[in-house]
Amino acid sequence: MGQRRTRRPHRRRHRLCRHRRARRSSPRCQEKQGEFGLNLDRYVPRESPLHRADARLKFLLVIAFILSVSLLPEGAFLALAAAWLLLCAVSLVARIGPLPMVRGAFIALPFAFAAVPLIFTRPGNPLGTIDLGLFSLTISGEGLVAFATILLKSWVSVQSAALLVFTTQFHDLLEGLERLRLPRLMVAIISLMYRYLAVLTGEAQRMLRARASRAAVPPGARAPGWRWQARVVGNMVGALFIRAYERSERVYVAMQSRGYAGHLRHLHDRPFPRPQLALLAAVVALLVAFELSAHTWVPRA
Repeated sequence: MGQRRTRRPHRRRHRLCRHRRARRSSPRCQEKQGEFGLNLDRYVPRESPLHRADARLKFLLVIAFILSVSLLPEGAFLALAAAWLLLCAVSLVARIGPLPMVRGAFIALPFAFAAVPLIFTRPGNPLGTIDLGLFSLTISGEGLVAFATILLKSWVSVQSAALLVFTTQFHDLLEGLERLRLPRLMVAIISLMYRYLAVLTGEAQRMLRARASRAAVPPGARAPGWRWQARVVGNMVGALFIRAYERSERVYVAMQSRGYAGHLRHLHDRPFPRPQLALLAAVVALLVAFELSAHTWVPRA
């Protein structure tokens, strides 16, 4: 009898590799990876009137909306609720829904908590006292209202910015910013930051995985203290900075060799559509009326 050939394990391995590649390229897996890689383009391919609108129109509307929300008086919670409901309606028109906006706005919460000292430093009606031994902190009602107003303003404003990013191709947004005469250096910085943020995030993830594989703690053993962890994290941050600096030099040399002159090149000029310009004027007028009503007859807390 001749020699028998066994190819089944190789075929099984080939099918397994092909299955893994297909699984990694599936939309569900890409969405899970995008949660760490800051993939903000997962809602861009959808079709809606907001997706088809000019990027300059959407950017100017978001700036006007954020400005109107920022100028609301303290305690105008009904006006803030109306602004948030307007955002929810626009997100439904864009076929996205309010839930992705709410999730994306949580990134602003740590910065909004910088206003916590207002609770104790704003003079007003005392609601309670926290005794800390050497000193005590008095909670005022006016301070709570000021903190809640700042927190909600930040939350609603970040949701509007998230809606802009969710409905606009990033290169269209950059082109719109440049056509609005924003400084070219600022547009270039935003472009490079967005393109390489996922690269740096993936590099940091690989470094964390390498640290976890080299610093495994056996069951029952004592974990290293916070000083050791702080030293390791500091070394990782330094190594990541050096890698990013070296990568930026290589990328810049490669861009210069390909004719990069510090700005985006456009094949044709895009005039601002007149219907969308009229829509911009109408929405700005509505926002001005909304701001005036919030300062005059809308009740406050």
